[in-house]
Amino acid sequence: MKTNLLKVSIRQNALYISQDERVIAPSKENLRQTTVVLVANLRKLGYSVSEDLLHALNQLAPHQLVAIFDTMKEVLGVKLNWAPLVKGWDNPTGESGMDHLITWCANIFNSKEGARLQCGHLIPENTFPLERYNGCPFCGTPFVLANIENYGQGSKLKTLELWTEEDLTNYYKDLLESRTVLDATQADSLKILAEELLLPDAKITMKETQVMLIDTLVSKEAYDKARQFITGPQDILRYLWYKKTGFLQIVEPKTILKRNTRNHAHITPMLDRSKQASVDQKEALKLKYNRSQCRMVANWLNSMDMDIEKACEIMHPKRGMWIRFIRALRLAEYAQKPGFEYLKELMDVFYNQAYSVYQGEVEQSRLKANADKTFALLKQRPGLFARSLFANMLWFGADETLAAFEDVMDKVPARLLFTLNMYAQNYFDPNTSRMVKPLGGTAKRIGPNKLISLYTAEQLKEMIGGVENLCLKAVGKRFQQIKTENKTMFIDPALFKIPLSIGDRSETVQDTNSALMGTRFPVESDTVRLFMQWGKDLPAQHLDMDLSCHIALPDSTQVCSYFNLVATGTKHSGDIRSIPDKVGTAEYININIDELRKAKARYITFTCNAYSNGSISPNLVVGWMNSAYPMKISQKTGVAYDPSCVQHQVRVTKGLTKGLVFGVLDVDAREIIWLEMPFGGQTVNSLDAEGVEALLAKLNSKITIGNLLTIKANAQDIEVIENEEADEAYTMQWAMNTAGVTKLLID
Repeated sequence: MKTNLLKVSIRQNALYISQDERVIAPSKENLRQTTVVLVANLRKLGYSVSEDLLHALNQLAPHQLVAIFDTMKEVLGVKLNWAPLVKGWDNPTGESGMDHLITWCANIFNSKEGARLQCGHLIPENTFPLERYNGCPFCGTPFVLANIENYGQGSKLKTLELWTEEDLTNYYKDLLESRTVLDATQADSLKILAEELLLPDAKITMKETQVMLIDTLVSKEAYDKARQFITGPQDILRYLWYKKTGFLQIVEPKTILKRNTRNHAHITPMLDRSKQASVDQKEALKLKYNRSQCRMVANWLNSMDMDIEKACEIMHPKRGMWIRFIRALRLAEYAQKPGFEYLKELMDVFYNQAYSVYQGEVEQSRLKANADKTFALLKQRPGLFARSLFANMLWFGADETLAAFEDVMDKVPARLLFTLNMYAQNYFDPNTSRMVKPLGGTAKRIGPNKLISLYTAEQLKEMIGGVENLCLKAVGKRFQQIKTENKTMFIDPALFKIPLSIGDRSETVQDTNSALMGTRFPVESDTVRLFMQWGKDLPAQHLDMDLSCHIALPDSTQVCSYFNLVATGTKHSGDIRSIPDKVGTAEYININIDELRKAKARYITFTCNAYSNGSISPNLVVGWMNSAYPMKISQKTGVAYDPSCVQHQVRVTKGLTKGLVFGVLDVDAREIIWLEMPFGGQTVNSLDAEGVEALLAKLNSKITIGNLLTIKANAQDIEVIENEEADEAYTMQWAMNTAGVTKLLID
């Protein structure tokens, strides 16, 4: 059984079982004992199975059922260490800063009175209640490993469906044809599928997707096949940088260097490693290639069917990076060889800068306020026109700009049209800060465009209306052009709460279920439990990750973190600063909604930070648990994790993130909003609370999947009904395939 393909299907709440793996004759009447046991064990983990899946499982041999269950346990982290620092941490130990100070003094002056722990620290009497701890309360080193004690406390079971070869291939094709950039979960699934399956016939439009396929084909030494995905020099640069850094976007070397240097800075000066990190990162970014790699890239460039000057113009924005790559790949040497005439001319034109730069021409005509020339140039590249539409409306006037844009609107990708429609309200609001995330950077708040002050409130309102009407008109026109015989449509009400995934580049992997950023999860009881697990597969070492939450009260703010274990409506399980060997460690926070409502709290923001030098530990998992039933905390070990109660969790992959917001609890609405916002700083105190509100406003301004389906229904004259037996049924299960949802973005 192919475990990797099984993991891909689990992300979609399914189990992939091929026809070839079914080795036992089918029987719909008698369930084998091994099948019953597996279903019972899956139920403890919070899963039930559909009827089709049940019959498919009944055709598998016992060792195959064991492989499925082991994979489920691996995905859910059942075999990891879930013991926190404190036993029964829902009852606070009462530790204080004075306890830490007294203990510090006792260890500095080599006191003889107290208990000497395994880590070497002496804990004086009448300070920490040692019987309550699983490790050292002073240095946060764990001594006890513990398994999960309580299973099946979840009030809702997730139903696993059956995936066949056809389902897996269709999902693979949906990923390839996605009309938006794949998030980290989808990208990871795509890489797995590309390794295991043959490439289906699909129209691939996203550059990042093409780069991942190029990488897979190159690893198989299929260089000629990889060439089909190279349309210009920008694709080659993107691939080379992806292989060097792991980033699908071309993040500038100086940005990576700056972020890595900052990540290794420390609150304590003697622990600051920023200078050494800068030296190490510069060394890591040095380019080195063998002859085979040099020839591959030289052949790719030489075989491009593109005008030389246009190719050089595309290379120009990353000229500094290209010069480094040209030298490292010895392209000047290959350009002198017979058969590389195109490459030779490309090098000559590029080095002599014998080409014009389109962006420079646009900016020049714009600064001269030459509207006719500016719009004529922008019409040549409708995508760029769409991205600069708002700024040009303020610069040249709304009517003239929108009239010019309407001429090329049919050539603009649907995702850009929806982006314009969603963000017009925020952009033209003189009192609203906007949330942006530069390439490789952290989320930042920026103020409104200064030109907005030149316009009246009525004029700005007309601009918003003009953009929205134009975009909705274009989208409706595209739906009208698609002929359909369907007369009825069902739209799950939950889809009206899920925003379209446009412009969101999630860097975390969702191993248990996929959800779009901005998805709202209802809270079933008065308790929400945050959890964080880190250190899997790493050797024992000092590695300090912190789980925290930020509480927004009417007139003040509070935090629940390692330095403040008890805050309004929240309790922390204790600060662990070292990890045991291979199995990791955990921290928790309990959130009591009733107490927060009494205190009139508005939002609770969930965060995790890397207190240690560097970014957040790879494979760190964060999420929250939620159940209508009480969730137990072990008084013996403190373990509070139950996979059946997990509502959502994400796994951090390689990145430059020092701090991460992974959710916000809306106290009054009793809903948790999943979002992902990186920020800088070692602790939760570095969080920009207003930035979180700006991101929430950005998500709220997005068009939802339900709204888009309504537009589709109106344009195609389809009646929306409340019966799932409609001609077109759009359910939450359908929405889990987030790449498939993008098929609604018609180009």
